[in-house]
Amino acid sequence: MLVYATHKGGRYLPLGESLKEQPEGKRNLYVNITNECNCACTFCLRNMKKMAEESSLWLKKRPTVEELKAALDDVPWEYIQEVVFCGFGEPTMQLAVLTELLHYVKEKHPELPTRLNTNGLGELEYGREIAADFAGILDTISISLNASNAERYYELTRAKYGLKSYEAMLDFAEHSKKYVPNVVLTIVDKVEGPEEIAKCQAICDERGLTLRVRPYEDS
Repeated sequence: MLVYATHKGGRYLPLGESLKEQPEGKRNLYVNITNECNCACTFCLRNMKKMAEESSLWLKKRPTVEELKAALDDVPWEYIQEVVFCGFGEPTMQLAVLTELLHYVKEKHPELPTRLNTNGLGELEYGREIAADFAGILDTISISLNASNAERYYELTRAKYGLKSYEAMLDFAEHSKKYVPNVVLTIVDKVEGPEEIAKCQAICDERGLTLRVRPYEDS
């Protein structure tokens, strides 16, 4: 699926099925642009979740910008409250596609907020600061903090850049504050305990960032 909605129980549904199950009310639109990821997180659902063919987030091929725009054009926009770039890969692995689609959504639906869910390692991937690429087209960026120190972070994420990934992710969060109105760092509940979450909160407080404890979808 290139675009989808989420439902209780950790289910991902095509928009048509989502509307049949929940015919009224607004919902988030999720946009899935790539399978690629520069992490191999131990807790990642993409390594554990079995999905029906018709509702799978695994992409059989890399979608083109034209295919993704066509999928967006078919969306029943009157039911959408936020557009989220997420999926089963890391969206910044296709940075040019991501920013072009963000521009497209903002041009077509300027009233809708946009969000990016990311591991925050795009600056290591491209060897430059990328936060400015999102100025004016991204309302919220949600970055996976995952741990309170580089060693634990690498143990959990197995990021391809090694231990330096942790500080790079935090630097990206700092850079993003200049260009994106809402910068949120996340940690997954049940993966880490209260003591680790408290340490992560202290890191966010020190840097003026928001921490969100994300529920772990184990279904």
